[in-house]
Amino acid sequence: MRVVLQRVSKASVQINHEINAVMQKGLLILLGIEAEDTQEDIDWLCNKIVKMRIFNDENEAMNLSLLDVGGDAIVVSQFTLHASTKKGNRPSFIKAAKPDIAVPLYEKFIKKLEESLGKPVGSGEFGADMKVELINDGPVTIIVDSKNKS
Repeated sequence: MRVVLQRVSKASVQINHEINAVMQKGLLILLGIEAEDTQEDIDWLCNKIVKMRIFNDENEAMNLSLLDVGGDAIVVSQFTLHASTKKGNRPSFIKAAKPDIAVPLYEKFIKKLEESLGKPVGSGEFGADMKVELINDGPVTIIVDSKNKS
């Protein structure tokens, strides 16, 4: 399981010209799921995400977590995070989980993140054509992969 975390001052997800999720200060989380991913990947990533110290303190140093700042989150499914570009010019998405595996894991991820934050989390819609708008704060963008824990 792979995420791209973007620290934002504002973000929204639009589906079919309608706002599906909107937030202020927090994290926009792009989530890529592989067929081998499990609840263990979800638990590890959610714990890492909510405790990662990437928000500024009063001295403008990145010392505060999403929990510390009471920030919001939006999770957007992003199978293209598992693109393989080794051969040719057309990416292969063979490592990305198929919907029958990915959808339940996506939903479990959102539920676990809500439990970890103690509040609702916005989301996109799995497989939908979405328009994601954000103001990246910093900019701060971090990639975390549950297969690279050490």
